Amino acid sequence: MELDELKLQLRQKMDEAPISKSTLDISGMLKKKAQSVICKLKKSLWIEIICCIIFIAAFAYVGIFSKHWSLRVYFSTFTVLLLAFLGILFYLLKRIKKLSDTILPIKNNLQLIHSIIKEYVKWAFQFTMALIPICMAFSFWLGYMDPTENMHFGEGFLSRHLTSVKQVYLFLGLYMVILTITAYYLTKWYLRKLYGNYLKQLQECINELEE
Repeated sequence: MELDELKLQLRQKMDEAPISKSTLDISGMLKKKAQSVICKLKKSLWIEIICCIIFIAAFAYVGIFSKHWSLRVYFSTFTVLLLAFLGILFYLLKRIKKLSDTILPIKNNLQLIHSIIKEYVKWAFQFTMALIPICMAFSFWLGYMDPTENMHFGEGFLSRHLTSVKQVYLFLGLYMVILTITAYYLTKWYLRKLYGNYLKQLQECINELEE
């Protein structure tokens, strides 16, 4: 009887061994998958950083060398704004690197990284949409206040093609609606392309690790 029990115990241990090994293999695969997604997120941040640097250089050039006062003020203002945005991107990249290299449990790190990037995407979208009417109002004001000549081409265009104040307001309203809708879908596509798909993959890794 004791021999039968011993055989039964040995058989159970042999049956459990592959399961334990399989569990470890799955855990290792999930970690590799998560690290791959994190690398892609870092790559997306670097793409945005490089684009931001290019725009800063272009805006700074116009802000310094333009002959028109309004263009110098407009592009200089957004050069400063982009510099602040660049600082945020570098901070995010540094934070993600720190979290991905830490020895804390991987699930906690993934949750923190997912939360940080998700919050950034939400903030970036809201900020972009809020910036559209501000940019338009700022550009119209600068164009009106510009003391240099040849900067009132907008007034000439409106006066030649629009014969009443109502038509002017209708044109400006339609222009703003079209610009807002275009910016909405472009921003959605841009953020989804850079971060959205990877956020979904990261969430899948978190869910699988919880299981």
